[in-house]
Amino acid sequence: MLTQRQLFFQHLALPSAHPLALEIVKAEGIYLFDVNGKKYIDLVSGVSVSNVGHRNPIIIDAIKNQLDKYLHLMVYGKYIQTPQVELATKLSDFLPKNLNSTYFVNSGSEAIEGALKLAKRYTGRTSIIAFKNAYHGGTHGALSLLGNEEMKYAFRPLLPDIRFLDFNNIEQLKYINEKTACVVIEPIQAEAGIVLPENDFLKRLRKRCDETNTLLIFDEIQVGFGRTGKLFCFENYEITPDILCLAKGMGGGMPIGAFISAKEIMSSLTSNPELGHITTFGGHPVCCAAAFANLKLLTESDIIEKVNLKGDIFKESLVSHSSVKEIRQKGLMIAVELQNEKMVGNLLKLFIENGLVVDQFLFNQTSFRIAPPLTVTETEVKEICRIINLCLDKL
Repeated sequence: MLTQRQLFFQHLALPSAHPLALEIVKAEGIYLFDVNGKKYIDLVSGVSVSNVGHRNPIIIDAIKNQLDKYLHLMVYGKYIQTPQVELATKLSDFLPKNLNSTYFVNSGSEAIEGALKLAKRYTGRTSIIAFKNAYHGGTHGALSLLGNEEMKYAFRPLLPDIRFLDFNNIEQLKYINEKTACVVIEPIQAEAGIVLPENDFLKRLRKRCDETNTLLIFDEIQVGFGRTGKLFCFENYEITPDILCLAKGMGGGMPIGAFISAKEIMSSLTSNPELGHITTFGGHPVCCAAAFANLKLLTESDIIEKVNLKGDIFKESLVSHSSVKEIRQKGLMIAVELQNEKMVGNLLKLFIENGLVVDQFLFNQTSFRIAPPLTVTETEVKEICRIINLCLDKL
């Protein structure tokens, strides 16, 4: 009989020729357990998905309760479904007034697709501004915004009329004009290696969009739901986007995404043509129930309040090591940059041997990612730092 590993490589379509291929049989809190019983500390969180930890009992209870009521009923928007209504209402309680209408989808990529269509439909414009080294997803529209040619050249032609600017380049904001439908940006560039906005760049961007009546779209798919020390990342920078894209940490481990805007803007998808955006499984009731419980947990506990303290412990414990060139950090979104790419490759192997699951960034091969569940304790953070420093010593 073939093993699970053999069947994995034989039957699953794989995005990479060299997957990590850990065979995980259980996950709990910040820990993963493989088929041999080895325990790993998860410092990736499914790329910022498991913000409240793996199998959080509050999320599990919400899922079980909804399972006893109903699963999929009808394509999105046809029936009144309590989990969708409760989640949309709860989100509006924590968002500015101009972000009061939520369209639920299945993933971050679909949230971006919906946001692009909404911006073009509402403004009547076609030009789009994106940023170099940005990552917004793998579908055709999202891929068109991706700021890395290597990952998309094989799929051209993609969407036309897109211009790429340099993140943090204030001078280039002049290219946003009266023909620009929208600017799509990560408030913190994640896959570029945690590149933070500088010199009020986001405020200046907001001002330029206002001057040209351009819609500002924030991709908070990776940085939302407490990851940066605020429920939403834009709260750190005292500006508000016109359209907000969410996913990953939204569902407490269940697949869900959303794009959110003002009711006036969102209503443009309901006519000329009707059904301007449609989805079968968007806002699945079980996923919405999990996301509602996730949102309540994050906003009614001290999880987010402690994020910056834990992030600071990571930074202070690692920054002085001789192999570390730089640490870029916002909350529990951390990039540790080493001297060269080879060091990172060697270090990732040492991490696995020592029970740490760590990942690289798509567009920065000289850094590794630290993004544990937000529920990690201070004691656990200190132990993780001890192991990381031990591995760094072996380089």
